[in-house]
Amino acid sequence: MGERTEAGVVIVGTGFSGLGMAIQLRKQGRDDFVILEKAQDVGGTWRDNTYPGCACDIQSHMYSFSFEQNPHWTRSFSPQPEIWEYLRSVARKYDLYRFIRFGQEMTGARWDTDEHRWHVATRGGDEFAGRFLVNGVGALHLPQIPELTGIEDFRGEKFHSAEWNHDFDLRGKRVAVVGTGASAIQFVPQIAREVEQLTLFQRTPPWVLPKPDHAMPEWARSLFEKVPGVQRIYRDALYWMLEARAIGFNGQPWVMRLAQKLAKANIDRNIPDPVLRRKLTPDYTMGCKRVLISNDYYPALARDNVDVNTSGVAQVRAHGVVDGAGVEHPVDAIIFGTGFHVTDAFDNLDIIGEGGRNLSKEWAAEGMRTHLGITVSGFPNLFFLLGPNTGLGHNSVVFMIESQIRYIAEAIELVEGSRAGGLVPRPDVQERFNDEIQRKLNRGVWTQGGCKSWYLDAKGVNRTVWPGFTWRYWMATRRLRPADFELVGTKAR
Repeated sequence: MGERTEAGVVIVGTGFSGLGMAIQLRKQGRDDFVILEKAQDVGGTWRDNTYPGCACDIQSHMYSFSFEQNPHWTRSFSPQPEIWEYLRSVARKYDLYRFIRFGQEMTGARWDTDEHRWHVATRGGDEFAGRFLVNGVGALHLPQIPELTGIEDFRGEKFHSAEWNHDFDLRGKRVAVVGTGASAIQFVPQIAREVEQLTLFQRTPPWVLPKPDHAMPEWARSLFEKVPGVQRIYRDALYWMLEARAIGFNGQPWVMRLAQKLAKANIDRNIPDPVLRRKLTPDYTMGCKRVLISNDYYPALARDNVDVNTSGVAQVRAHGVVDGAGVEHPVDAIIFGTGFHVTDAFDNLDIIGEGGRNLSKEWAAEGMRTHLGITVSGFPNLFFLLGPNTGLGHNSVVFMIESQIRYIAEAIELVEGSRAGGLVPRPDVQERFNDEIQRKLNRGVWTQGGCKSWYLDAKGVNRTVWPGFTWRYWMATRRLRPADFELVGTKAR
């Protein structure tokens, strides 16, 4: 039998979401919580993704907690090691390590109607019981690996970008890269310099804008440290600059056409070969898929030892990859830059709510539905951070997380203050929220842009992105509306 731990709040995950929630509880003077983490250190996606060139594509002075500004970022867009260290330093500063149970991967949770508590199960057989369950696992943590015919016969090295094998020396090797997502455009330029031959299997080209990255000057870092108000002004300027991009994503295609001209110029400037240029020019509206930024991706693809293959992967053999045209490419390694399970990220979690309702089964059948991306009808005291339809294509998700942790803390206070057993959104409120979200999304570039993307679920419905300005989300979550919820039961004694 595993161990049983009692807590007021069970938080799952130690990325920006889980740590942010824990800090919010600490600020309210609470220490009756436990944080479950499947790995052996904090950091979430910024701990796991260690591939060459890994960095954020939102400026770090915005992609960080507003209440925990870091004057020491070395670049505008910080590399992975700096972001990971930032998260560890935040965990140390707020004394969070003592609340974390490492090596505890949540496999499911069951709501006990009599006790008004969640019983959380972990892979190791331990149980954690708490009145409130905050799921901060996010969507970018389960690598998406395509099922390629014959992959089990491959004798070389193979791995996903999120599980990078640093022990395998790529120098002088022939490498196949499958996928051209946000990770691939960062690691391809890094490895292209050292491999003998790189064959990039591209299904759909991304739109890639120049990356306005630069080292942060010493004087600026010193100023930010000595006068924090200056950094706050800089952060505010970044916020509104990024926020303006939402106009193009939401029913104003002329803005995207303007940005497309910049991206097209980026291709023309770096790719002299007209055949390659055609391969790399998307045929859909910018923003329909994630817009990427890079200064070295196109120059890397123009190298003599790099080949962009658009005929697909037909089969993998012991020592090579056969493309859709029947040509075999001898390779020593296959690297997947194919992203993550997003719209089905919660399929493997066994979350049972009121009356035996199974969350993953309901979401698989009807699509992911929540109220404000945070609470779910039929699942009392269950909260999501960066849940469905709260992801962004234009600004920092840390801003969304901060709105959500405040809202959840208010929900917890409402339950405790009213001496109720739990709180659950009214079905009509949840339905109204989802109808409105989908109506807005249908006008946006994700639906109208002429592409398929990981934003869409199996039915082609966008369950990922928040449509519109983030300040509108801040307004929607600034005050919890008690009328949106039903209070369940009386507090168990």
